[in-house]
Amino acid sequence: MPTTIDPAVADLLRMKAAAFERPAFLADDPVGVPDRFRGGDPEDIAVAAFFAATIAWGRRASIVANATELIDRMDGSPAAFVRGATEAEVAQVVAGWGHRTFKPEDAAGFLRALRRMVEEAGSFEEGFRRAFRKGEAAAADATPGARFAAGIGGFRDAFLAGVPERRTAKHVADPRTGAAAKRLCMFLRWMVRPAAGGVDFGVWRGLQPAELHLPLDVHTATVGRKLGLLTRRTNDWPAVVELTDALRLLDPEDPVRFDFALFGLGAIDGF
Repeated sequence: MPTTIDPAVADLLRMKAAAFERPAFLADDPVGVPDRFRGGDPEDIAVAAFFAATIAWGRRASIVANATELIDRMDGSPAAFVRGATEAEVAQVVAGWGHRTFKPEDAAGFLRALRRMVEEAGSFEEGFRRAFRKGEAAAADATPGARFAAGIGGFRDAFLAGVPERRTAKHVADPRTGAAAKRLCMFLRWMVRPAAGGVDFGVWRGLQPAELHLPLDVHTATVGRKLGLLTRRTNDWPAVVELTDALRLLDPEDPVRFDFALFGLGAIDGF
């Protein structure tokens, strides 16, 4: 990881972050799925965002279409559905639906796990916060990257505790074993970062933007290496930490805002 950022690279990242973090970004991105609930119940945002982020691999158009269909099947009220749906209603909603390897039984398992977390904690946000902080506490003396990995791991453990299907577990990444956990990091970016740019929501206050880690994918990793911000060749959790730590040199309070710059440069500008 560099100890300083080239001024030209810093200027480019700041410019591109500001250019891409605009409402126009919503049109073709999975974050546009929970945007229909912006200004409404934060729990609707959270449930819609969690499913949209969970299936966020492959073509963005397919991700958006499939996530939207699932939310529509919940009568457009995902938080109420999680709280009150019967087993028969869960089975009806997921029947015939899926996204690539995320099958109906996986969606049903997620809905049951969310329902249990909400019943125990009162809300998805509080359930996530408790599980994250419990996991993080197990790594209290570790580096910020290791603590964040442990926090996500704590959520994973709590979430999957009531999911008997082993195949469903693969859809919740575990950075404690080295996984980049791109989709969970992206979900947390959406929920925690400020809403001022018109893209993220800023409705979860139990975590701070300074704690977040970059959602690492092929675009952000490739651009990070081209700009000299990332030296690790494998797109894993150590690479997430290395690239996030580099971005903290530019903005220690909100390093993940540069996700817009790295992703936009790679996926949209073809950098």
